[in-house]
Amino acid sequence: MYKNYGPDGRRNLCGGQVAKIRKAMKPRVSQRALASMLQLAGLDVDKNAVQRIESGQRFVTDIELSVFAQVLGVAVEELLKP
Repeated sequence: MYKNYGPDGRRNLCGGQVAKIRKAMKPRVSQRALASMLQLAGLDVDKNAVQRIESGQRFVTDIELSVFAQVLGVAVEELLKP
């Protein structure tokens, strides 16, 4: 039977990369600021959703992944790196 989470219990592959890229942005971008940037791009998420995505507690749809990549200025493949 297929499981919707990784061996480490995370529910997404991109959360760690999202956090890493967000923290490396200059000036440093908070989770709340990232949520605002995502909202301006048309994605309805709040600071709590960003926190849950980064910690691997929330699933991420392909649509959300695409908007994250756009807002963070990276390719989708960059967000899927282990």
